Amino acid sequence: MTIRPAAAGDFQGMLALNAESVQFLSPLTLQRLTQLHREAALHLVVEGTDGIAAFLLAFRERAAYDSVNYRWFDQRYARFLYIDRVVVAPTLQGAGIGSRLYAQIFETARRDEVPYVTCEFDVEPPNPVSERFHARFGFQEVGRQEVGGGKKTVSLQVARVETTGVAG
Repeated sequence: MTIRPAAAGDFQGMLALNAESVQFLSPLTLQRLTQLHREAALHLVVEGTDGIAAFLLAFRERAAYDSVNYRWFDQRYARFLYIDRVVVAPTLQGAGIGSRLYAQIFETARRDEVPYVTCEFDVEPPNPVSERFHARFGFQEVGRQEVGGGKKTVSLQVARVETTGVAG
């Protein structure tokens, strides 16, 4: 499997993957994905033999991105790299693809001298797999907020770049 920058030709595969995991993510349309692609600091795909196997979208501070979770970090941190979503095909989850993408995130943050990588995951309803995954990369909770009209609560997470980035 190859990790490479995303291109417009990958969008249909990304939309299909997003739809498979929409219970953990926000829905995406082609128009929205195109907009996010333009704003993203890092937009990667993992290409497998059957097409797009995974993708990642991440944003730097001061992006024109309207996510309430992104905005929470943007109001509190001067420099950060925000992981908006990492989507791995359900049949490939647990195969290390997410870890490879996170390694790229931390490598990018170190290269660009960004001190924090930020993200969030659901705690209500609970997502213990995501919680364990992020703990391996040194993420720690710095806040919580309700989203989706109170239907979800997310844990807002931060990892310091100089001491993290290698999963155990």
